[in-house]
Amino acid sequence: MARSSRYTDKRLLAELRASAKRLGRSPTMRDFREDPAAGPHPQTLVARFGSWNTAKRRAGLVARRFATRTELLRQLQELGDELGRTPTGADLVQRRGSMPSKSLYWQTFGSLRSALRAAGFDVPRARERAERAVDHGVTLARRLHRLPSFDDWARARRRDPRLPSEWQVYRLFGGGRGAWAAFLKRVDRRLGEPVSEPQPARRRERRAKPEARGRSGAPRGRGRRGGAPR
Repeated sequence: MARSSRYTDKRLLAELRASAKRLGRSPTMRDFREDPAAGPHPQTLVARFGSWNTAKRRAGLVARRFATRTELLRQLQELGDELGRTPTGADLVQRRGSMPSKSLYWQTFGSLRSALRAAGFDVPRARERAERAVDHGVTLARRLHRLPSFDDWARARRRDPRLPSEWQVYRLFGGGRGAWAAFLKRVDRRLGEPVSEPQPARRRERRAKPEARGRSGAPRGRGRRGGAPR
């Protein structure tokens, strides 16, 4: 299609939406210019609507680098609907071509958690997250008939992504040497009766080095202050 400045507003916006659909993201000026199926030049839209981001907003698209608070929250809500759960920072990184960056949410709302709360997601405070982790630990311990190891938790989360990761639980209970043991102590107390300590899983491959894991199954420190893993 030959490029021309003779486009109606409606046609220009339709071209922009079509390009976004082909790309799978809100296009930059460069994206649009390099889209072989796009008819007008991006400067045509700039001249018509005053700026590239104004044109994108008129087309119902999000200006990723200069999104408003309302647009940023809507993006989070739509992502949550797509995932069926509260989005995480990792979700934003995986969708960096179509979603605003984590840093933009930090700059606008102070933190990603604050942005998620403003978008209406259930984002508990650290104490509540720790309590929920203990509840999950009790459920897993009853299923295993023993206290869960770090690896047990990792396997459980692969089956149920709604669980916090084993690393998140580890950090909730101090993040240093003895953090997983502190978590297990809370789980054991909640169970109300003694439960056997986790047994080391049998490995078909070469055994890990003795210093790779602590007694509770959590990783040992690697030279950082507090024994926290890298």
